[in-house]
Amino acid sequence: MSMNPVIHFELPCRDRERIGRFYAGAFGWKLQFLGPEMGHYTVVTTADPQNPPPAPPGAVPGCINGGFFIADAHMPAQHPGIVIGVQDLRAAMARVAQAGGSVLGEPMDIPGVGAYVAFTDTEGNRCSLLQPLASGSGEGAPCVS
Repeated sequence: MSMNPVIHFELPCRDRERIGRFYAGAFGWKLQFLGPEMGHYTVVTTADPQNPPPAPPGAVPGCINGGFFIADAHMPAQHPGIVIGVQDLRAAMARVAQAGGSVLGEPMDIPGVGAYVAFTDTEGNRCSLLQPLASGSGEGAPCVS
């Protein structure tokens, strides 16, 4: 069986303008608000397809890798999310807070990968930030494992 990479993500929200302001403010993402004929869906662009970020060595350009975590009833926000690659974890944490999100705890080092911390956005979605090791490609990097 061939592998099928993730090519799109979706996050639920109660207020699309609020969640749009959050991701545009924290990460510079571009938004397209669709009308009632499309269920008021919001299309989110995280990278310019005409000028994509460079892929790390051995990575398939444009793919999104993922993983599994053991759910812990004692931890907040145990539901699906995304990992966002950043160049400066502390600066990204500050942008998350400034945009109305909440950082969950302190960063942790993942050996051979980089520095990681989870956050919740303005809608309560659990997401994460990853600052890849120097050999990674940094902010917006595809295929950060």
